[in-house]
Amino acid sequence: MSRNAKINSLLLLLVAALAVLPLALGLGDGKEEPFTGADGQAEAAITELEPGYEPWFSPLYEPPSGEIESALFSLQAALGAGVLAYYFGVRRGRRQGAAAAAAAAGAPAPSEAPATES
Repeated sequence: MSRNAKINSLLLLLVAALAVLPLALGLGDGKEEPFTGADGQAEAAITELEPGYEPWFSPLYEPPSGEIESALFSLQAALGAGVLAYYFGVRRGRRQGAAAAAAAAGAPAPSEAPATES
């Protein structure tokens, strides 16, 4: 097994452990909503410390349920991942295109060009 395969396997095992351990250890037992986000926990702490607190802003859209809110958050994360993947794909494609053009012209690729001292 290569070094990269070992690292990937270890990372995959670590991610699986992070997903399963909180459920297996029962860290959310006894709570109404066991795995709420940090926003909900912060709101609960603020209202406990200062019951008369009024928020500065209100949301533009309040989803009717927690499931829809989670779905919208997941959609936002997927769109962000898609934009990042597109950006890195375009960068890699441009670099490969430049290398192919340099190879066709007989010149060294930009990444293989000798470094000049200033």
